[in-house]
Amino acid sequence: MILCANFKANKTRQDTRAYMAVVESFVSANDITDTIIVFPPFTALEHEPRNVLIGVQNGYPVRNGAYTGEIALEQLEEFGIKTILIGHSERRHVIGETQEQIAAKFRFFAEEGFAIVYCVGEPLEIREEGNDALMAYIEHQFEGIDLSYPDLILAYEPVWAIGTGLTPSNRDIERVHGALKAKTDAPLLYGGSVKVENVGEIMRLENVDGVLVGSAALSANDFCEMIAQAAELNTERGE
Repeated sequence: MILCANFKANKTRQDTRAYMAVVESFVSANDITDTIIVFPPFTALEHEPRNVLIGVQNGYPVRNGAYTGEIALEQLEEFGIKTILIGHSERRHVIGETQEQIAAKFRFFAEEGFAIVYCVGEPLEIREEGNDALMAYIEHQFEGIDLSYPDLILAYEPVWAIGTGLTPSNRDIERVHGALKAKTDAPLLYGGSVKVENVGEIMRLENVDGVLVGSAALSANDFCEMIAQAAELNTERGE
C-alpha cells in the first residue's frame, strides 16, 4: 500500500517536525513496510526522513529563473526532494493550471527522475452525466502524460469529494479504478474525503493500491491509525 498525506497550506516547520517525529517513530516501532509519503508546505521541506518520504506539492518546470512565487529544481535538489504531486484538482480548478501546463510539468520532472503522484478526477456536473462522460473527462487529463513512466503513481480524486465529507460508492470507486488499471500498470490511489473511519474499507477495494489523504491526515495520530489499518490489511492478505 501507498499512503500519502497532503498538508496543502497547513502546518509550520515546527508543526511538521513534531508530526514527522510521531509518524516516523510509529513506522519504525511497527515494522511498517508500506510506502508512506508526506507532502508538507514549501517552508517545511527541510527534513531528514528516516522511513517516510518527503514530497513537494508543486514545482515549476525549470532549474531556476525569474518565476516569482515558484519553487524550481535547484531548490528541490537542495532539500533532496525527488517526489512531487502534479495535477491536483486545486491546482487545476483554483490556481487555474491548464492541461498543457500540467503536462509540461510532468515531462520536466519525469526527465529529472522524480517519483510523480499524478492526480485526476471529475467535478460533480461531469459525474452526474454518467460514467462515459466521467471517463472522457479523465481521458483529457491524460493528454501529454506518459502512463508508462516507471515512477508514476496515479491518484483518482473526484473533485466534488475533496474536503466535502462525500465519497463515491465503493462500486463507483472500483469502476473508475478498473478503467484506470486498463490504461496503466502504475499503482492507483484513491483520494477525496478519506478518513480514519472509511480508509480500511477503501483500501480493501479492488484495484485500490493506497490513498491520498488531505485534511484527515493533518493529525499525526490519525494518519498513524490509517497506516496501522494498511498494515492490518497486509496481514490479512498474507503480505
